[in-house]
Amino acid sequence: MKTREHISEFIKKQKVAFIASVDEDGFPNMKAMFAPRKIEENCFYFTTNTSSMRSKQFMKNPKASIYFYSKGRFKYEGVMLIGTMEILQDEETKKEIWRVGDTMFYKQGVTDPDYCVLKFTAIKGRHYCDLKVENFSFKELERNYI
Repeated sequence: MKTREHISEFIKKQKVAFIASVDEDGFPNMKAMFAPRKIEENCFYFTTNTSSMRSKQFMKNPKASIYFYSKGRFKYEGVMLIGTMEILQDEETKKEIWRVGDTMFYKQGVTDPDYCVLKFTAIKGRHYCDLKVENFSFKELERNYI
């Protein structure tokens, strides 16, 4: 089994994350987003519009998945994480995640009501590399590698 450190370092190197929500008919909806702004243990923080379809879906059904991958010339590696997504709108979190240049998306700045933070909390995952697949839970990773 890969270590928590390996999986964490792999994720930190990726520039794009694919995020899946569940629509009102129970079908998965996938979207590419910029990499997480912040990673703490098994929590991943992204920014988005409060008014977006994705935010509305997460408010109704917090089940979510995120996926990271790297495709080299001879090697493909991917990590899928399954968990829940929260919509955070508190000022402290929004300020912490805010970056210079975000006004391009949120004209009113950090207090823009259409700016929110997505907090994904991973429960379990699946790692693929070199034709090998490994399932893991974050409790397993904590117990075995920390």
